[in-house]
Amino acid sequence: MPRKPLEPPFTIEHLSILDSDANLDAALEPEIAPDVLKQMYRAMLLGRRLDERMVRLQRQGRVGTFAPIKGQEASQIGSVFTLRRTDWMVPSFREAAAMIWRGWPIEKLLAFFAGRLEGGQPASDQHDLPITIPVASQLPHAVGLAYAVQYRGDDAVVMTYFGDGATSEGDFHEAMNFAGVWHVPVIFVCQNNQWAISVPLKKQTHSRTLAQKALAYGFPGVQVDGNDVLAVYAASREAIARARAGDGPTLIECVTYRLGVHTTADDPTRYRSEEEVREWERKDPLTRFSAYLEKKNLLEQGLEQQIDDEIARAVQSFESLGPADPLTMFDHAYGEPPPHLLAQRAEVAERLRRGAEGKPAEEPTVPTPMRGQRKTSRWAN
Repeated sequence: MPRKPLEPPFTIEHLSILDSDANLDAALEPEIAPDVLKQMYRAMLLGRRLDERMVRLQRQGRVGTFAPIKGQEASQIGSVFTLRRTDWMVPSFREAAAMIWRGWPIEKLLAFFAGRLEGGQPASDQHDLPITIPVASQLPHAVGLAYAVQYRGDDAVVMTYFGDGATSEGDFHEAMNFAGVWHVPVIFVCQNNQWAISVPLKKQTHSRTLAQKALAYGFPGVQVDGNDVLAVYAASREAIARARAGDGPTLIECVTYRLGVHTTADDPTRYRSEEEVREWERKDPLTRFSAYLEKKNLLEQGLEQQIDDEIARAVQSFESLGPADPLTMFDHAYGEPPPHLLAQRAEVAERLRRGAEGKPAEEPTVPTPMRGQRKTSRWAN
């Protein structure tokens, strides 16, 4: 019998409004009030300045490992600005700019990366989930939230963030499939920064785009210039309007670049070239957006100093909290802590006590292996 095509060939749109040379496609320019444009630029600049300050704090040992956002400010701010406060935002671990806009105090984010539990706790009136470290694990949660919103008949949508590396995880595909089947009001914002730590995009997928993966699950996908805040805003606003009208989910692929390290424990010079970084620096989202605002006479004098002062006050407030209690790491891993975890907690508590008394810590004992378990030292590589 003859072969019969079931569907026409798919197409994926790429949206760009303000290019890397700050050339504007006026026909596509979204209507954004001047005050909102200034707020967007301030939020992007605050994200960049905080990023730079946090790197210095980490190198000084004042906070722990964290994931910088440098280069991805437009992808975050262009999308998060389209949400209402009653909508839900579900971040991964690289959304500092979006989280600050949603009301997270800077000192709370600093506290999180210094190991304090309260740093990961949203305010009681916030419709946000906390930072999620395991890659893509937040995506099923976001879809679950969207299902609950739909079930209750709330006039809200859910926006969730992730990177290109997350699209290689099963959680991503499970979340996309559930979202498509149940037609829930969720917007998937993929910040395609070209690298999943040291794995380039070409070794993660053979697809021409990441946006096209939405089509397999029955809903739209669009690719945008992720360094163009106007394009991200326009695509996000359209996706939210669809979701709020009951027309289901959307996947937005923001093509951007991680200009800095994956985390402060990473050395990107080992896997990517300086030439590549310099090429993407020419597409810096802050540079092009500031040029756009300059033409509109919307740049504020003294803004950088205001932001630096705001960050300095937040750092001072954070450091007044004092060091985190290491024992809190055991508090929320299990509803009922298993015996081995309780034993580990007791060992850490004893080491802390002896350290406070100025006594040398005792050598840890190697536990007797269980039946069928290979006997190895806990210090083995």
